[in-house]
Amino acid sequence: MKAPHSFQLAHQQLWLTPLKAIYWENQAALLVSDLHFGKTGHFRKSGIGVPQDLYKEDLQRLFHLVQYFQPRELIIVGDFFHSAYNRETDWFARWRKDHPALECTLVMGNHDILHHTWYEEQAVELVRGTYTKGPFSFMHDWEEEQVPAHNYTFSGHIHPGIRLQGMGKQSLRLPCFYFGKNRAILPAFSAFTGLAIVSPEAGSSIFAIANQQIIHLQ
Repeated sequence: MKAPHSFQLAHQQLWLTPLKAIYWENQAALLVSDLHFGKTGHFRKSGIGVPQDLYKEDLQRLFHLVQYFQPRELIIVGDFFHSAYNRETDWFARWRKDHPALECTLVMGNHDILHHTWYEEQAVELVRGTYTKGPFSFMHDWEEEQVPAHNYTFSGHIHPGIRLQGMGKQSLRLPCFYFGKNRAILPAFSAFTGLAIVSPEAGSSIFAIANQQIIHLQ
């Protein structure tokens, strides 16, 4: 992995990685969102020929990040698994057994429909609504009325992207980290997702992910 990008927020040290995750150094926590594990298997069950390697690559990226940063906690900001049980669910469960000391916290998203007993067996703590830790709060789908006062909020759900305009009619769409005045939107960790182009507000910071690098656009 190429070197992560240093970013200071609310007097906290964050490291933005080109593998679509953030390492929160002060809390030794790895932040990810919208992994959609099992999505490729779900499509294959429906007769759509999606390569299984896409999921393996996503899983390997997560394993690499945990090995690289050695976090105490993995915070998943929703849509951990895409749908029901399949072989891909079992692969994660086997990996989880080898990392019992790693705390896993899932802020539940709209795709997190597995039975709660499965999460209990994998020692994954479930949070419905908002999870707050230090100066940050985490919710899958950002809703202003649910944001705790004085906390900066991280969300996911929309799979943020940015469009770069070139000469003529050329354009390029890239996943990104978005940091607004009061909230951040994490990129979708899964490679098998679309992008929603964000409209930056004044004073926001956007970091695009391209060629395994973090590019600060504004």
